[in-house]
Amino acid sequence: MGCTKDGRLAFLTNVLEPDAMPGARTRGDLPLKFLQSNKSPLEVATEVAEEADEYNGFNLILADLTTNIMVYVSNRPKGQPATIQLVSPGLHVLSNARLDSPWQKAILLGKNFRELLREHGADEVEVKDIVERLMTDTTKADKDRLPNTGCDPNWEHGLSSIFIEVQTDQGPYGTRSTAVLSVNYDGEASLYEKYLESGIWKDHTVSYQIE
Repeated sequence: MGCTKDGRLAFLTNVLEPDAMPGARTRGDLPLKFLQSNKSPLEVATEVAEEADEYNGFNLILADLTTNIMVYVSNRPKGQPATIQLVSPGLHVLSNARLDSPWQKAILLGKNFRELLREHGADEVEVKDIVERLMTDTTKADKDRLPNTGCDPNWEHGLSSIFIEVQTDQGPYGTRSTAVLSVNYDGEASLYEKYLESGIWKDHTVSYQIE
């Protein structure tokens, strides 16, 4: 995830799938492609779609906060042309499948976010509250409602909570960072991040004005 003072926002999630393509290009370059350009979200999305088969599975959001344009790009399902979709105004949830896929944790997160917004009414929601109230939930999905990604069902179950904590043979695996970007109507932006560093949870906030 990255954002700029001129109102560009980009973030990416990997698609949960059993096999990775050896020699694939790094997906981390895709947000930078937009953030470092002067092109519109749709222009960059079109460029990404043309080379999408060079990457492992990804979901990419590109947004211009000054024009209220948000575009979703994905190169999955395999064997199909890349998806380019204008994202409508409203509340959406993106996990490790296509935008608004009805995974149990995505449904839960959307429900909890709507409830949080209703509680605050017209008042601003503190970004720290969003992290603590929404993103620390360790509730796992019912095993009979796991998505059929082709991965080991036990692994899928371990990854099925909003906040992930899994013990593996190589040690603990899970959520290392949670970030919230909030922008008001005056263009005042606040980026809050809670992250794990050397076994200790820390946080920081960066505030800036969209130019």
